[in-house]
Amino acid sequence: MKLEFYKYQGTGNDFVILDNRLNQVPVLTTKFIKHICDRRFGVGADGLMFLSNKAGFDFEMVYFNADGNESSMCGNGGRCLVKFAHHIGIHQSRYHFIAIDGEHSAEIDSDGGVRLKMKNVNEVEHHNAHFILNTGSPHFVKFAVNVPNIDVVETGREIRYSPAFEKEGINVNFVELLADDSIYVRTYERGVEDETLSCGTGVTASALIAAHNENGFNRVEVKTPGGHLSVEFEKIDDQTFKNIWLCGPAELVFKGEMTYELE
Repeated sequence: MKLEFYKYQGTGNDFVILDNRLNQVPVLTTKFIKHICDRRFGVGADGLMFLSNKAGFDFEMVYFNADGNESSMCGNGGRCLVKFAHHIGIHQSRYHFIAIDGEHSAEIDSDGGVRLKMKNVNEVEHHNAHFILNTGSPHFVKFAVNVPNIDVVETGREIRYSPAFEKEGINVNFVELLADDSIYVRTYERGVEDETLSCGTGVTASALIAAHNENGFNRVEVKTPGGHLSVEFEKIDDQTFKNIWLCGPAELVFKGEMTYELE
């Protein structure tokens, strides 16, 4: 059968999106999703998403990593799905949708950028040389110098597949302080098993750890290999963050059609 799809990107983090509001998209196999996300033999993407109907919400977000497995929350994916919802006629001043980690709100700015409200964070593990926290997906955050010169794939893979994280996996972020209120972030993503040009939940985790105000309102500007994002949040203490918003661009790349053979 023919499947119409859309490709979106948010600071280089790219996704294939399927409109499943009529519940006509078949259950896709892990193998097929992996094939579609393959950059040489498929469309090429960091993940695949469904936009589906859900009672009480504007829509439901269902997200699969490039390895074909359903995954935890994707921040840039959520922002792209909001922009897609607007493009297909779901117009709201504030969007309210459900994802695997719970409810989210979002807004589209006058310049077309998308602001996505992330889950609150109530626990941060402080280690000697790194931090671990969950911003919808689990993240390892390590501050470093000369981050552009780090071999993110090799070093990130070593951490992701170390005994402590091998079973469930973890996303690994290398963060460099540029100023009190700005950072540079590169991320190795589990499920993609490679560096991505940007990771929304990783940028969020890194910004929380880099908070420049001891408590109260913070806004951290974030540079990634794929572009610029910002994170606004309220810091309560070293363990607790709320009213977290991930802000940045989300754009349509192209629309296409693919064939799926029913098994």
